[in-house]
Amino acid sequence: MNDTTPGAPPPNRQSSPQPSRPAADAAAHEPFGQTVYLAPEGFTDDLVKELGEVSLVEDRLVFAPGPARPSAWAQNVWIDPVTIPITSIKGGAKALRGLQRNWALWPLRHHGRAKLIQENLPHVSAKPITFPTPRPTAPLGSWTLLDENTILAAPHCSSPFRHGEAVFVENRTAPPSRAYLKLWEALTQLGHWPGPGDRCLDLGSSPGGWTWVLHELGASVVSVDKAPLDPSVGRLPRVEFRQESAFGLRPQDIGPVDWLVCDVICYPTRLLRLVQGWMESGLAKRFVCTLKFQGETDHETARAFAAIPGGRVMHLFNNKHELTWMWPGP
Repeated sequence: MNDTTPGAPPPNRQSSPQPSRPAADAAAHEPFGQTVYLAPEGFTDDLVKELGEVSLVEDRLVFAPGPARPSAWAQNVWIDPVTIPITSIKGGAKALRGLQRNWALWPLRHHGRAKLIQENLPHVSAKPITFPTPRPTAPLGSWTLLDENTILAAPHCSSPFRHGEAVFVENRTAPPSRAYLKLWEALTQLGHWPGPGDRCLDLGSSPGGWTWVLHELGASVVSVDKAPLDPSVGRLPRVEFRQESAFGLRPQDIGPVDWLVCDVICYPTRLLRLVQGWMESGLAKRFVCTLKFQGETDHETARAFAAIPGGRVMHLFNNKHELTWMWPGP
């Protein structure tokens, strides 16, 4: 890791960034000159490896020089952050309100002081999302205290959710597994989802969480897995179950589908070949697929997915050691 910040301490997980500060003035702010990336819990090393050049890692925050870079392993990205010198709690809150209304605190240090500043800001609801609901549109900034008298704040972030945490009102009775939350989150991030009249293909579907989601939205589903579906899902009226391998199917055997979703357990390279075959066939309009990593993270294949024009690779809040690739169509 390279330290590109003049006068900054050697990069490690304990020291804090040392911005140059103007004279204390609650209305003043200075460009920080770096981007701040929030790693998913347990995956800071994956984020650091993906970014390459970073200047500091502290807690789950990764500081890297320059403007924001594409990053699948960032749960949230603080875009163009600024430093704000403050002399009081109310002054800090006033300075943040001067930049925008809605803020989420990332508690890094001086927790009591930071909490009091946040309490002087407008309340931001953190209620769970009811699916299907459009993504929030109001800007939500992130901030923390670098030291007692310096705020680091980004009025614009990559995620509309507090710290990138997409938390849903869960259905704890109907879905046969909690995997359905991943598809809820992916579709929410895309901003649209299947509906009545759509034909969907769910590969690696057992026990049926994703098939359940698609059916609940009104779509018909061809559900494919070598293992059986949960009986409650298999009995649904618009579900056609095919007990076979997802990799043995040819696109022409299924025909046109509006959505291809895949949560199958396999090496990402094998998933990439499957996706490429379906894209070449032109028979699938949209894709949502999970890249599951067994052992070391396959960053090379993740980059190959990210290079597919029009698509996006990201670590969902509801992902584990996996990424989700979404392709909303041409």
